[in-house]
Amino acid sequence: MTKFTNISLGLQKTAELYPYKRAVVYPNGRDKNGRVLYSQITLSQLDKLSDSLAFGLESIGIARGTRTILMITPGMEFFITMFAMFKVGAIPVVVDPGMGIDRMLQCLQQGRPKAFIGIEKAHLLRTLKPKYFKTVKHWVTVGKRWFWGGHTLSQLMEQTRGEFPKAHTTWDETAAIVFTTGSTGPAKGVVYTHGNFAAQINQIQTHFKIEADEIDLPTFPLFALFDPILGMTAVIPDMDPTKPALVNPVKIIEAIENHGVTNMFASPALLNRVGKYGKENNIKLPSLRRVVSAGAPVSPSNIEQFSTMLSKQTQIHTPYGATEAVPIISIGSHEILSETKHLSEQGFGMCIGRPINNTMIRLLKIIDDPITHLRDTLVVPENQVGEIAVQADLVTKQYFNNREADLLAKIPDSDGTWHRMGDLGWQDSKGRIWFCGRKNHRVVTEKETLFTIPVEAIFNNHEKIFRSALTGVGPKIRQIPVVFIEPKSKIANEEAFIQELLTLAKSNPLTADIEHIFIEKAFPVDIRHNSKIFREKLAIKAKNKLKL
Repeated sequence: MTKFTNISLGLQKTAELYPYKRAVVYPNGRDKNGRVLYSQITLSQLDKLSDSLAFGLESIGIARGTRTILMITPGMEFFITMFAMFKVGAIPVVVDPGMGIDRMLQCLQQGRPKAFIGIEKAHLLRTLKPKYFKTVKHWVTVGKRWFWGGHTLSQLMEQTRGEFPKAHTTWDETAAIVFTTGSTGPAKGVVYTHGNFAAQINQIQTHFKIEADEIDLPTFPLFALFDPILGMTAVIPDMDPTKPALVNPVKIIEAIENHGVTNMFASPALLNRVGKYGKENNIKLPSLRRVVSAGAPVSPSNIEQFSTMLSKQTQIHTPYGATEAVPIISIGSHEILSETKHLSEQGFGMCIGRPINNTMIRLLKIIDDPITHLRDTLVVPENQVGEIAVQADLVTKQYFNNREADLLAKIPDSDGTWHRMGDLGWQDSKGRIWFCGRKNHRVVTEKETLFTIPVEAIFNNHEKIFRSALTGVGPKIRQIPVVFIEPKSKIANEEAFIQELLTLAKSNPLTADIEHIFIEKAFPVDIRHNSKIFREKLAIKAKNKLKL
């Protein structure tokens, strides 16, 4: 018998248990004294409103299996629309607008959508770029509809018809297509099933021990989606979600204090900005029970800085994963600061912790070609660097309409699909995984293979350095290693500083063969978390500087 799994059932359950608990709280301007005004809906209201919209969507042809572009800003409508689509069985196609208009449009076109739900600006874009939306048959505007036709969200929600009969979607049925940002390669549409989402929610709830009275501050909007299912109130922060590195720390702290936030997600860039402000101003945030930081490696110094605002029992968790599989490995700040920090600073890599729950991890030989099946001979021994591969119920099985990506990232197995993370790491005697960088960022010279995270740690220890980046120039096997430095502030004598760093490099076997160091005012970084360094762009600069 086929297993019926619809992710919206979780909302129905929490709405029945805590009908009057706030589901979503959204900043809605300020009064004359500068105090924030908030809009909010309860779990019961969210369930009923999404029922109403589900009837409306179905009435215009957005039904089970309809791939639907979703371009809505974080807020009430985002939650209502997503849960309505899950109830109908429609498939949201989600693309991060921060990746840039051209790349975003290409992703949307690749998703071959049949419907489009978006804010006014999104509809204006599609009227200006019609070739990318030729497959779309149904249009819904969130806000005021102008000259482009179709329906409005408010029109579709006018009639209240009771509880919507949820689509009997199966465990393996597509629930959403979520595009990667393309920060580590071409953007790809990740196919999430209702089963993947259910397993992901269970993984988060059990590992982080989420309780019924929790209040979340999700500074990355997509991570807020399942707060209502987890029973958490989602407080939408007053910030531009595409620019976490430029966030106003006062507004983040204000939201935490206004609502007694217990759980917070922060990219490393946001964690650093808010932590720096909090430490300088001796701010304490006693309501926080946990902070979760992900999206890129989180340095121990960044963790240490933010921890000054937290109570002694509160930890900063740094779960590891990717759009295709998250979270799969995790570690807390207590273990990082007391045990792994000094080893990371010596170039052992970044400790990302142990597999969560029943997640299976294997470290495979570093191979750039497809792997058709997992053999014991491919698994590297303890303490040796290999590619991280994962198997769990939350691991997505395929990309949308991208056979080449499937071949390179997926390994079929009788017990379930293995996903190759494209990341390198090694496992210690305590079962912990140490992250060493992306596979395609490794630098292979005639003598050795250099990994980004261990090498960069040697330079990052310097008091004047904010961060560093290793890249390679030339053909594989004969690459020239180059290190870029982003200083904390302007360097008065750059030539002398570079000589100092070259001497530092010679003093450590990990960096002894590095002869080229350049200073870069600000690194190019990803648009989702403002934390992942675009080493490919730095490699082009290095090639030009070396005149190769």
